[in-house]
Amino acid sequence: MTTSFIPSRRSLLTGAAAASLSAALPSSARPAGDGPWAVELFTSQGCSSCPPADAYLGRLSLRADIVALAFHVDYWDYIGWRDPFASRETTERQRAYARVLKQRYVYTPEMVVDGIGHDTGREKGPIEALLAKAQALSPRRATPELARTMGSPLTIRLDPFPLGGRTADVTLAVYDRRHTTPVKSGENQGRMIENFNVVRRLELIDHWDGAAKSWTVPGGDIGATQGVAVLVQWSDHGPMIGCNKLEPAYSG
Repeated sequence: MTTSFIPSRRSLLTGAAAASLSAALPSSARPAGDGPWAVELFTSQGCSSCPPADAYLGRLSLRADIVALAFHVDYWDYIGWRDPFASRETTERQRAYARVLKQRYVYTPEMVVDGIGHDTGREKGPIEALLAKAQALSPRRATPELARTMGSPLTIRLDPFPLGGRTADVTLAVYDRRHTTPVKSGENQGRMIENFNVVRRLELIDHWDGAAKSWTVPGGDIGATQGVAVLVQWSDHGPMIGCNKLEPAYSG
């Protein structure tokens, strides 16, 4: 006999338990020990519970000590609205976190804070508590230095950092600063949905051994108004040990 599982609206079981970039925020503005720390929101335009978390991520994105990224998942597309920013790749990233953080299921909205814990992101308190925990757990950071001017390649540089023989994943995220979308069907039908720091490209740059190293990303791979973030975390979606962002001073 075959037993089928129909996911609820908010949970899905996992398979396994216009300014120049010369005006961008300088990556050297924060000493390594002062962060930033990463907040990753897994969201969907087809989820009626997500807009409050989307709005909160927008507020977090304004903070210099936060790298805020929105990953749009595709598993709610079937309920009436196909999220234009959703991808299987971002869904798999969320499922990888669910495995590492020992979640029974994935859900939206979900904010993963610095790779150490998660909450819905619909309220400020639990996220601020997780940020405080992340800061206590990781007072010394492998903060990447990012540099780029308009049209030029992006340079990523990491100073030596003790990894104890382990490796860390260095991952590039390229994101759109803001989108406003009229939703014409599904749970959010008739609403104008605002999304912030929507990841459009995610690329593993290297498995890093902790030695001083630099990488170059072609300038043509990054739009003039897009932001970039580099995440440094223990391999296979472990806790963050560093991150940074570089973005235009303004993007419509």
